[in-house]
Amino acid sequence: MAENLPERDLLMGADAIAGYLGVTRRQVYRLVYDEIIPSFKLGGTVAARRSSLEKWMMALEGQPSGR
Repeated sequence: MAENLPERDLLMGADAIAGYLGVTRRQVYRLVYDEIIPSFKLGGTVAARRSSLEKWMMALEGQPSGR
């Protein structure tokens, strides 16, 4: 059975995104506003794809820490 169905990939609303990332709803809005996380509006509601957020996090992990 395919686990990566499109509807499973979609996170609708700040609460869903916050739950996935382990941050607060307010932090999600800040990350979206500052264009830090990959997101988009769908019918006026903030949305993101799990797959896009995973790619974003993997890219961050590959960056030098600057220490």
